[in-house]
Amino acid sequence: MANVILALGLVLIVEGLAWWLAPSLIEQLLEMLRALPVPARRQIGALALVAGLILLWIAHQLGAGQAAF
Repeated sequence: MANVILALGLVLIVEGLAWWLAPSLIEQLLEMLRALPVPARRQIGALALVAGLILLWIAHQLGAGQAAF
């Protein structure tokens, strides 16, 4: 459970930094995404999902999330 809280905290930090440092850029990006057709947005979402899964697998292979006794 601690790892889930840690992961959510990191996501919120990254998201918060993006909105804090470049809010107009984020708004432009959202407008560009709105202009894309739904299938393209789904494909971007699927690619992000796969990239996240690969990163989690790599972190697991490097020993992240294992108890150090």
